[in-house]
Amino acid sequence: MWCRGVRGATTATANSKEAILEATRELLKLLIAANDIEPENVAYALFTTTRDLNAEFPAVAARQLGWTDVALMCGHEMEVPGATKGVVRIMILLNTEKAAKDIEHIYMKGAANLKTPVDLVG
Repeated sequence: MWCRGVRGATTATANSKEAILEATRELLKLLIAANDIEPENVAYALFTTTRDLNAEFPAVAARQLGWTDVALMCGHEMEVPGATKGVVRIMILLNTEKAAKDIEHIYMKGAANLKTPVDLVG
């Protein structure tokens, strides 16, 4: 079994508890289904938001889905000029038999553009 990173991002419709939790639950459910995630196989999950989202901790959505024994942490993303606003990101460290190439990362709504590779100059 390996420890793999599972990534995802979405956007919330507003800076409200309801909007942040709804967006996070929707994304988390899709990541769970796409990667056959069982809470007992999760080493930890990190939730981040852009600084304009601060009405609720997105990790509350995971607790609402029954992740009561999983280590969870929340934080804010770096403020990069011109970056997409209203973004909720999730990084799950998952113990799994899946190869890295078989992990499904999900980027949706206004965060779909975040999956685009960054051009490196040098």
